[in-house]
Amino acid sequence: QVQLVESGGGLVQAGGSLTLSCAASGRTFSSPTMGWFRQAPGKEREFVVAISWSGSRTDYADSVKGRFTISRENAENTVYLRMNSLKPEDTAVYYCAAGWGISPRVVDYDYWGQGTQVTVSS
Repeated sequence: QVQLVESGGGLVQAGGSLTLSCAASGRTFSSPTMGWFRQAPGKEREFVVAISWSGSRTDYADSVKGRFTISRENAENTVYLRMNSLKPEDTAVYYCAAGWGISPRVVDYDYWGQGTQVTVSS
């Protein structure tokens, strides 16, 4: 089992920045790929970005390329999402996920955190 806990969400003005953190515990070796998804009210859960265990491979959704940056510190079992130039349409609950291979599909991830709210005001 892998446990994931997100933190760092909050309220920010458009154009501002936030950094989200995801702390992992348990059998993390079995789910080396980490990703971030987001879900706005009434919307499907949407892929944001994923990163391999080594950090050598990343995959960003087109909507966040150039604005968001994923990184990980394996010694801390922590993944980060730096969000810059935030827009009101970025408002959502952001979820950390763990799986095997890099994928934009929700079904390819085995473990999920409970989410952290990000609200971007105009």
